[in-house]
Amino acid sequence: MKYFLFFILLTISITMNAQTITGDWKGAIEVQGNKLDIVFHIKGTDGNYTTTMDVPAQGAAGIPVDKTEFSNNKLNLKVTAAGIAYNGDLAGDAITGNFEQAGMKLPLILKKFESKLPGNTSLPSTKEDLDKLADYDKGNFKYSVADYFARPKASAFQLSPNGKYMAYREKDANNKRHVFVKDLATGKVIKAIEEKEELVRTYGFINDDRLFYTMDKGGDENYHIYAANIDGSNPKDLTPFDGVKASILNILKEQKDFVIVSLNKNNKQVFEPYKLNVNTGELTQLFENKDIANPIQGYEFDKAGELRGYAKLVNGLTNEFYYKDLATGEFKLLKKTDWDDSFGILSFNYASKNKDEAYVLTNLEGDKTKIVLYDLKNNKKIKDVFANPSFDVSGMHLSRKRNYELDYFSYEGEKDVVVPVSAFYKDLHTRITNKFKGKQYGIADFDDNENKFLIYVTSDKLYGTYYEYDNKTKKFTLLYDLMPQLKEADMAEMRPIKFKSRDGKMIYGYITLPKEALQGKKVPLIVNPHGGPQGIRDSWGFNPETQLFASRGYATLQVNFRISGGYGKEFLRAGFKQIGRKLMDDVEDGVKYAIQQGWVNKNKIAIYGGSHGGYATLMGLVKTPDLYACGVDYVGVANIFTFFSSFPEYWKPYKEMVKQIWYDLDNPEEAKIAKEVSPFYQIDKIKKPLFVVQGANDPRVNINESDQIVTALRAKGYYVPYFVKYDEGHGFSKEENRLELYKYMLGFFAKNLK
Repeated sequence: MKYFLFFILLTISITMNAQTITGDWKGAIEVQGNKLDIVFHIKGTDGNYTTTMDVPAQGAAGIPVDKTEFSNNKLNLKVTAAGIAYNGDLAGDAITGNFEQAGMKLPLILKKFESKLPGNTSLPSTKEDLDKLADYDKGNFKYSVADYFARPKASAFQLSPNGKYMAYREKDANNKRHVFVKDLATGKVIKAIEEKEELVRTYGFINDDRLFYTMDKGGDENYHIYAANIDGSNPKDLTPFDGVKASILNILKEQKDFVIVSLNKNNKQVFEPYKLNVNTGELTQLFENKDIANPIQGYEFDKAGELRGYAKLVNGLTNEFYYKDLATGEFKLLKKTDWDDSFGILSFNYASKNKDEAYVLTNLEGDKTKIVLYDLKNNKKIKDVFANPSFDVSGMHLSRKRNYELDYFSYEGEKDVVVPVSAFYKDLHTRITNKFKGKQYGIADFDDNENKFLIYVTSDKLYGTYYEYDNKTKKFTLLYDLMPQLKEADMAEMRPIKFKSRDGKMIYGYITLPKEALQGKKVPLIVNPHGGPQGIRDSWGFNPETQLFASRGYATLQVNFRISGGYGKEFLRAGFKQIGRKLMDDVEDGVKYAIQQGWVNKNKIAIYGGSHGGYATLMGLVKTPDLYACGVDYVGVANIFTFFSSFPEYWKPYKEMVKQIWYDLDNPEEAKIAKEVSPFYQIDKIKKPLFVVQGANDPRVNINESDQIVTALRAKGYYVPYFVKYDEGHGFSKEENRLELYKYMLGFFAKNLK
């Protein structure tokens, strides 16, 4: 009996340790008569702990602690790179011990405190201060921020497969965007999905009777998949798993009550496919992603829902594509490529008797991505189907109704390009382009019988309009103008541009010019580097951001610097290990080009961007401090070292890939470069005004990145307005938050550019 009692006591002791050591601990050391706060954030249980360290007065936050040991109420922490160690004893609500660095041993008592919200909640600017900033945007402007950034009253129109219903989102007085379904025969409208506290991120028809929709919590990107009948009945959370990210892989047209979804339910680092009953929520796992070190990163299903192939990432750097032998059911290695090469199935060729025939998007034979017809069983190309010499091909479409006839190819050059193939689509394309001359269009949706089409029409000056096209009568009917208050005649022109970089590389991009610039006046310029950075690009079309800036007299420059997508793999690879260096050179060369054209005032140039664009903002202020008058950092990376250490679990299989794109911090030479291009470590070079914006729940760029830069600059005596939203993630999605953001940003630009 005494042994049983001892086991209970031991269990209790261990549990208490796990409960009491995790959390936020704060204390102060005394250095040369000055008190210096030290903060440790300890996470984990059962001996598996991770810790980060903050030194607020020095602008340091989220410093990774590479050793955390807790046993018998003794805590040992070590930050090897900084030569820091802490050893202490837990007793009650305090840890008493010594902080050691550079031969010094200083007493440090840590007390637990509650940090209920992410980040340092003392840092964000007050609403009063931010409203004062917004007040700088004064003038008799025809259009307000809300004219550009309020959500359209109605949007996201879709047709049911049978063409009897049309669904759309409609905004109420509280800016909630509910999903409504309209019976096209009777005109009856029913609210099918009600948006409450959390945003409905996406929605769509599963079949004629049921809709899906997705939601997360405050921007944490752990999406759940929900479903409801088109009349709003039988709502159900189909993936009710906390901390799990769900996405739809395939909607099965031939099995109307089922979809194939992806979940990281069994291991947060990898995703596995499941067949999901959209009425009951019943899940059937279709394949196991068991090799965590070499995970499957993509699955290929056919129209019947059969798994035909999968792509595996080996050692973080090699893609292995496996294809199923239909005779044996065995998956065999088909292709082995570098991670940044392309070989992917666009669609099986269901018009062929050969079930192993597929349209494949690949760049294995050259620099640009093209479409080929491929025999997967025999691992042999049948023929080239479509290519473009200057740009990557991006897509194609097959008609399910017309026995999977090939309708068109598409690619993005300076603008979107559609190349019609079938007689049906050539006729449709001609009718659309003749009707809407000078505009771009997209097929938003169509019914299974191809009787009704929803056509989305846009341009650089037109936000967007929806038309219904009746294939029987060949008539277009206007359904909805998304932003009728924005008149095309008042909007600014977005011009495609291209120029040679300083090392001779052709760089593409866009500049949006206000009317003052077209009249010969040199105007202030906002440089807007895109996020990503790899494989992402800016595009021609209506951009509410650049149009808003133009309404205040600012030009906006968007440069598709090396590493951007759509220009071939050589252009992509030219940006590897050049983040903060040659990528910034390309941006600077774009600014030089704009100045040479006579469009902009070289003394009034700002830089602004989100994610990698936020990082580029900080690096722009560091690298070329005399080029920019000010900058806006929106959810940007400040410190490459802390950025890498805060990756979400499902990013961790891609760390080796990230090392090739960014820098290998385990390589001393590359770590040195990473430090040189981490704005946090170059803080002394930032001399110009900076505005920082962050979503507190951001899983990609942790709030610590923004906290670091704000704390460090304020410690140097700089005023840094800091706007944080605690119900947002990687970018602001809620309308009220977006409106605030742009009001503050316009005030900041007005203060520093006019």
